[in-house]
Amino acid sequence: MQHAPAQTRFAAIRARLEAYEPRPGWPAWIYEFLLFGFKQAWACLFGGLMIALLLATHLFYPAGAPLARYDFLTISALGLQVAMLAFRLETMDEARIILAFHLVGTVMELFKTAVGSWEYPEAGVLHIGAVPLFSGFMYAAVGSYIARIWRIFDFRYTAYPRPSLAAMLAVLIYINFFAHHWLPDVRLALFAALGLLFARTRIYFRVWRADRWMPLLLGWFLVALFIWFAENIATFSHAWLYPNQRAGWAAVHPAKLGAWYLLMYISFVLVAWVHRPQTREELADPLALGPHSP
Repeated sequence: MQHAPAQTRFAAIRARLEAYEPRPGWPAWIYEFLLFGFKQAWACLFGGLMIALLLATHLFYPAGAPLARYDFLTISALGLQVAMLAFRLETMDEARIILAFHLVGTVMELFKTAVGSWEYPEAGVLHIGAVPLFSGFMYAAVGSYIARIWRIFDFRYTAYPRPSLAAMLAVLIYINFFAHHWLPDVRLALFAALGLLFARTRIYFRVWRADRWMPLLLGWFLVALFIWFAENIATFSHAWLYPNQRAGWAAVHPAKLGAWYLLMYISFVLVAWVHRPQTREELADPLALGPHSP
C-alpha cells in the first residue's frame, strides 16, 4: 500500500512507528491497539486543544481581564491554526476544509441562536450577531478530525453510493436543521434514507499492517458519540448553554446524539468532496488514481 507523502511532521513519526517490529502474538496486538490510540489522538489534535482551552479558561481565566474570554478563545483558535500550518502539523488541504466548516457552522449558529436553541452567555467584541467567532472553530474541529483521520488511516470503501446521491442527502439534512422550526421535522425519514443508502457500505482502514473494517454507519455513530461527550465538556465550561442549563449545568440530552449523527454525515460529505472516496482496489493500484492521490 502507498502511504501519503511526508506533508506533515506526523508522516515521519508514523513511518517509524509502523516500521517497528514487536514480538508476534499478544505484544503485536497490544502495539496495534496503542498505535490506534496514538493516531486517533493525532487526528483529534485541533479539537482536543480547543476543548482544553474551553475548560482551562472556564476554570482559570481572570473575571476582570480587559480581553473578554470569548475574544481570547477566538484569538487562541486562530493562533492554533496558524501554528499548526507553520510547524507542518496540518496540510493546506486540511486548512481549507476547516475554513469551509467554519463558514457552514457559523451560518447554522446565527440561525440557531436567533431561534433560541442555545445561547452564548458571555460578552465579547469578536462576534457576528449573538455568535462569538470562536464557535465556528468548534465545527472546524470536526472537519479537521475527519480530514486528518481519512489520511492517517488510509480510508477505503466498498459499496459506496453515488456521490451525487450522498451530496443530495447532505443538503436535505442541512435544510432540515433550519426548516424543522416551521415545517414538520423529517429527520426520521432522513435517518431512514441514510440507512438505505449506506446499509452495505464498509469503511476499511489500516492501523498498522492489516486492513480492518466496520460498517460506515457504525463509524459515524462512534464519532457522534465522541462529539456528544466533548459537547458536555464544552457546556460545562459555559462555552455555550442550552435552555435547560441556564439554572445550572446538566448533561446534554442523549437525544442530541441524533443531531450530531446527522451533522457528522454532513461533515463527512464535505470532506469527501475534497478526498474522493476510494475503493480498496483503487488504493491498491496507484495507476488507478489521479495526480492528487496519496
